[in-house]
Amino acid sequence: GKVEEVLKNDQLIKTLFVLYDDDRVISTDVILYYPVTERAAMFDIPGRTGAIYSSLGRVDRIDSVYLEKGISVYKQEIEKLLDTTIPFSIEISLDEFSQLTDLLGGLRIFIPSPVDIKTDDEYYLLPSGSVTLDGDKIKTYINYREEEETESDIQDRMQNTVLGFLHAINEKREIVLGNKTFDYFSKLLKIDMDKEGQKRLLSELSNIDSERLAPQTITGSVRDVDGKQLLFPYYDGQLIKDACKQSMSALVASTSMVYDRTYVLEIQNGTTVQGLAKNTSALLQSIGYDVLTTTNADSNDYEKTMIIDHINNPQVASSLADFIMCDNIIVDEVQSEDAGLDANLLVDFTIILGKDFDGRYVRK
Repeated sequence: GKVEEVLKNDQLIKTLFVLYDDDRVISTDVILYYPVTERAAMFDIPGRTGAIYSSLGRVDRIDSVYLEKGISVYKQEIEKLLDTTIPFSIEISLDEFSQLTDLLGGLRIFIPSPVDIKTDDEYYLLPSGSVTLDGDKIKTYINYREEEETESDIQDRMQNTVLGFLHAINEKREIVLGNKTFDYFSKLLKIDMDKEGQKRLLSELSNIDSERLAPQTITGSVRDVDGKQLLFPYYDGQLIKDACKQSMSALVASTSMVYDRTYVLEIQNGTTVQGLAKNTSALLQSIGYDVLTTTNADSNDYEKTMIIDHINNPQVASSLADFIMCDNIIVDEVQSEDAGLDANLLVDFTIILGKDFDGRYVRK
């Protein structure tokens, strides 16, 4: 089958995961999974991602493509957006997702603060902490809206839902993938393959270590087009393509230590360009780094951009350097224990931006 083919060639398993309700897309995620190391990455595709979609012949939200043209055209548009092929797709409606949740014995979700919201026709009530939500409660978790919530809060919640689902399949894999029960399970989701293929795909995806997976998303600027708020990806969409490529190469990197944790950066502006460090911070956060501080460097006439590696990890340093095309890496003498709590101890890498940095790459 299709999955065997991918596994035989030792490739990434790339899957589009769509959760939808009557006339809306709840969430769209592209899951990249490398079975050899069991490591994965997940890209959230916000429904309001805007572009001229050739399948619609107009500028619109990307989820309109799904609602009007269906999964295969939607997948083509997302392949263009990420500049990669996506052989597999899984579609689940909210009602089916709720039933699957009950079959799995609930989904474990972490809820930071309790939810208690009354609207005209609904009452949403959820406890806080790490809780197991049944099918009805998972609908509440997906549907409720707080007044002061941002789009990215809602997005985080949807990603937590998908991760909780994969985690539950892993924990209950004997039940889910058992011959008798799989028939019932597979009726509740749409995967464009025969039963063996479906089983193989879910079996692989359920191996994902969801604890170590940091979901990424598309960053961009929000503009109003014909009364719709659309998110236009930064750098004409090149950033998300690069982030996807970077994730794929990190997943298949021969060592498993490269991304065992999130690395912390400090970004210093060594030029006279206003806001350069702040913009670069958004750039690097979008591919999964954590930025502790952005400051001005000790002078504003650095010719060359440099990366200072405080932890002596050449692999991560070169991966970071590749992303901004910087070939100037300096290894800091790793601090001794009695150096006191120097700020450098809190960051893994310092990037000092020089005049050769154009906001995205270091120009030769």
